Amino acid sequence: MFQKFYPTEQINSVYEISFEKYYSQGYRGIIFDIDNTLVPHGAPSVEKAEQLFAHLRQLGFSTCLLSNNQEPRVKPFADKVGSPYICNAHKPSVKNYNRAMKDMKTTLDTTLFIGDQIFTDIYGANRTGIHTILVNPIHPKEEIQIVLKRYLERIVLFFYKRKKKQ
Repeated sequence: MFQKFYPTEQINSVYEISFEKYYSQGYRGIIFDIDNTLVPHGAPSVEKAEQLFAHLRQLGFSTCLLSNNQEPRVKPFADKVGSPYICNAHKPSVKNYNRAMKDMKTTLDTTLFIGDQIFTDIYGANRTGIHTILVNPIHPKEEIQIVLKRYLERIVLFFYKRKKKQ
């Protein structure tokens, strides 16, 4: 019932992911959400994020930031981490996940998506056919519409975790 919302994997933090492992498995592009995935909601880039993107480039990954936010929020962040971006992405629509892959010159089989929200980030990437990694939100302070969705996400994650144990 909820499978279309299940991530391929769940990892505590984007900063705990072994990107070398994914590169050795043939992945070459990573699409990232920004808010509460890389930094707290609305926060500017931090050194840890900038170091992560430098490391990813060193490994050979292409990246793209995919955000439902507007350009004044996304562009300064993208400039600091040195990544192309797509703002006003209308996630979970598949259109801009596909555009990100086209821009990175990757395919469904060579692209990862990393985000913190099930009903926008993960659902959209799943609909596109991309390997999804759900990370825990960095900070509990969020906009009210996201806070309300988090209650529904808990239900989905309950069934996801139960299925994983089987």
